[in-house]
Amino acid sequence: MLPRYRRSFYPRLALIAIVLVCILIFTKTINKSTDPPSESEGLSLSNAVVDVSLRKKWSPLERMVLADLAKQRPGLGDDGKSVILEGEEKVRGEAKLQTIALNEELSEHLSYNRTTPDARNPLCRTITFDRASLPTASVVIIFYNEPYSVLVRTVHSVLNTADRQVLKEIILVDDGSSNVELHEKLDYYLATRLPQDAVKTVRLKNRLGLIRARLAGARIARGEVLVFLDAHCECVVDWLEPLLARIQESRTSVLVPIIDVIDAKDFQYSANGYQHFQVGGFSWNGHFDWIDVPKRERERQRQDCKVPTEICPTYSPTMAGGLFAISRDYFWEIGSYDEQMDGWGGENLEMSFRIWQCGGTIETIPCSRVGHIFRDFHPYSFPDDRDTHGINTVRMALVWMDDYIELFYMNRPDLKNNVDVGDVTHRRILRNKLKCKNFDWYLKNIYPEKFIPTKDMIGYGRFVSLASDLCFDDLQQNNEEPYNLGLYTCQKSDVTKSQFFSLTRDGVLRNELSCATVQRSSSTPFLVVMAPCQANNKHNEKWEYFRGQLRHIDTGLCIEQKGLRSHDFVVVDVCEDDTLSQKWRIEH
Repeated sequence: MLPRYRRSFYPRLALIAIVLVCILIFTKTINKSTDPPSESEGLSLSNAVVDVSLRKKWSPLERMVLADLAKQRPGLGDDGKSVILEGEEKVRGEAKLQTIALNEELSEHLSYNRTTPDARNPLCRTITFDRASLPTASVVIIFYNEPYSVLVRTVHSVLNTADRQVLKEIILVDDGSSNVELHEKLDYYLATRLPQDAVKTVRLKNRLGLIRARLAGARIARGEVLVFLDAHCECVVDWLEPLLARIQESRTSVLVPIIDVIDAKDFQYSANGYQHFQVGGFSWNGHFDWIDVPKRERERQRQDCKVPTEICPTYSPTMAGGLFAISRDYFWEIGSYDEQMDGWGGENLEMSFRIWQCGGTIETIPCSRVGHIFRDFHPYSFPDDRDTHGINTVRMALVWMDDYIELFYMNRPDLKNNVDVGDVTHRRILRNKLKCKNFDWYLKNIYPEKFIPTKDMIGYGRFVSLASDLCFDDLQQNNEEPYNLGLYTCQKSDVTKSQFFSLTRDGVLRNELSCATVQRSSSTPFLVVMAPCQANNKHNEKWEYFRGQLRHIDTGLCIEQKGLRSHDFVVVDVCEDDTLSQKWRIEH
């Protein structure tokens, strides 16, 4: 028999052990209730590190994050489908559309991980990549007061569609946002919901604008390739690898994906099929334009491409600038950005002309597709409310456009001699250092389809009536849609875009975007209608200039000014040789 004290010892020891186990279980339960949950909208926590200063605020921040997740409806808008809200949600969504040009209410109901349609050419799915050998990428995303849910969805979309073998990091650059959601709450979400080291956040103390913010992100990037995305994008599966593979083949190629449209109202992802896409052009007012792939480029592809032409890299005269990939080393070698450009705008054409004129290429990669929310207006003002796009474009033109800058000034006379443009000497030195070609070479070799209103013309400039002081004028109508050619008092200063027309050697009366045609009716006079040139019947475009008259070949009628005043529309009527009201002087 055991001594009495030993008999009582073992039960006591067992009791102590039970108490300790209970304490451990209780402690674990309490801790679990305050730890960030491991459910992460399709992405594992991966031992995310949370700043110590955030630990004290886990409860309120966690509640905010959970409240956001509770709003989301599984499957809503998946595969890029359109979503229409009802009732009060619809009213709130429409109000947001009016203020920020984006339906933030709807965005908050869509999963951060909503799926996008695979809009690629089926041939793209047959391509395999040796990801271990591809260069790595740093994806740089700039944001300024971006709707929180839209930004987070962009980050998730990149992570969900790019292999981590090639995705080195995502770098978010906050360009001085005042939206409080984009501060501690965003940091907390990234730290507790995304893989460790997947995302870096750089916060700028003051708003520097897109160009300088991108440079801040590029300077800390570790990937071999820089990929710039806007903060309102959703990517298609395997969008990144084709970009990296092409840069591996050609380090001086700057690449853009096919950019699909995400509707700002209903978030529908529109791909417009895989067989048709456009490339970048520009207008003489310094803005980017979309253009159809020229026949000349299709011929080049048939001769040069090692893959089917449908998925061959496609030369693009310019790029939109929001989404592109470039070798990190080449980015710095070629001159990165003009750091004296303010805010936003002009940097895309500056980089486009520089790349082509200095030996690089810009290419659209058909097997890479990214959706982008296009807004009807910019919801935020730019530094000092200045025309940063215009001023930046002057800087571009002074360095890269040579004598063709006069065509830009014709469209923007308000910017001539603008004191805010600043000194461009260092950019001209860069051009000389890189031994770049001139702008005339660019137009002849890279963009020969571009209409040059002063080259090889019968005449150009103002078309002045000999019977009055009236000139042809577009009357500030939308040149991208058909409109009636008008008359307006001839401007006494330098000719501007509205009164600048050309008569080509082929007999086409036109301005930059539109050609003059005749709209037939039951009886004369007929209206003269300006319509997009590529959509016209060639016979309806032809004019003859003889002894001061402008005669339309197809109808045999002449442009007539009799009885018309400023703001009236131009007409054609029966030709009368000696009638002064049918006589026109072409300025040059």
